Amino acid sequence: MHPTMENVKNSHSEFKAWLISLRRSLHEIPEPGFKEEKTSKFIQGVLKELGISFRANVAKTGIIAELGKGSPCVAIRADMDALKIEEKTGLPFKSRHPGFMHACGHDGHMAMALGACSLLKQMEDKIGGKVRFIFQPAEEGLGGAKYMIEEGALQDVSYIFGGHIDRHYRVGEVVVQDGLICAFSDSFKIDIFGKDGHAARPYEAIDSIVISAHLVTAIQSLVTRELNPTYPSVISIGKIRAGSAHNIIAGHATLYGTVRTTHPEIRKKVLKRFRALVEAFVGSLNAQVYLEFIDSYPPVINDKEATEIAKEAAKSTPGIKKVVSDMPPSLGGEDFSYYLEKVPGCFVRFGALIEGQENIPAHSAKFDFNEDVLEIGANFFKNVAITALNK
Repeated sequence: MHPTMENVKNSHSEFKAWLISLRRSLHEIPEPGFKEEKTSKFIQGVLKELGISFRANVAKTGIIAELGKGSPCVAIRADMDALKIEEKTGLPFKSRHPGFMHACGHDGHMAMALGACSLLKQMEDKIGGKVRFIFQPAEEGLGGAKYMIEEGALQDVSYIFGGHIDRHYRVGEVVVQDGLICAFSDSFKIDIFGKDGHAARPYEAIDSIVISAHLVTAIQSLVTRELNPTYPSVISIGKIRAGSAHNIIAGHATLYGTVRTTHPEIRKKVLKRFRALVEAFVGSLNAQVYLEFIDSYPPVINDKEATEIAKEAAKSTPGIKKVVSDMPPSLGGEDFSYYLEKVPGCFVRFGALIEGQENIPAHSAKFDFNEDVLEIGANFFKNVAITALNK
């Protein structure tokens, strides 16, 4: 059963406890992109209790909720999906769905948005316009934002705001800055075609696994020796699939990875040189190769005016002690970029470090965050919506 509003009063402690209960309930039911059925029903249940109207089944499992009346309209976005990871946190509210986990903080994002819904509902008659909450499926690689936009999520929206929990910063620190925030994100697939053979006679085969091992090392030279180090760039191989038995040399291997860049000219150079290197290197070892670049997310570029609105809202948000505005872009990808291609907006980062757990990254089986950030996020989303509407 999801937590109800019956015991949620106006006090600080009770609101915080309610937000934590929301987050923990959502954490227990992680679901992959476009399959967030339980998650969607949970959110719908909370919205009904709050008395907030909404449209469900948007882009399959998404929800669009609204408060207030008339125009202008400001949007707040929260992502819903989880990752295909077996949780190893040992938390009492750990995932009840084997093989899936909220390892990136989306459970917290949803709780923050629902908290903002509650706060704004209490002052709905004073809202000078509409606030739209976009609960979006499939952020993790499937581009759910595109499908929400196609189904009207941004209709009549003047500004959009979103945020992400970030364990690189302490609770009370919020990163708010304009310009490039998240990197160009290009995924790729490399198929290497060698020749099968017996493991005892490698000279009769062309070993795709050995070629793959050398290729992984070779492509790092693009970053270390060919790119301007003042523009952060990363090439990572995340998955290799090859072989069928311990005594058979694999004739076919597939490598999957991603290229992250922070400057358009650097991106252009990397993709061109990456293809040239892969084809030349594999060809020199008597194998054939097919390289495919897969459509990925464009960069997140915060609008200057929207960023000023977010800074103003952050400075009046309880719990925010420091607004950071001078950090280099993250090399993470984020489909909030699709919204920012359509309307001005700002994507912020909420510090959520757990002291003593500094070395546990996002997308880790042991990922967790400091739940004190939930109340900060809820109040920030309320404040940024009101501040934007007043502009």
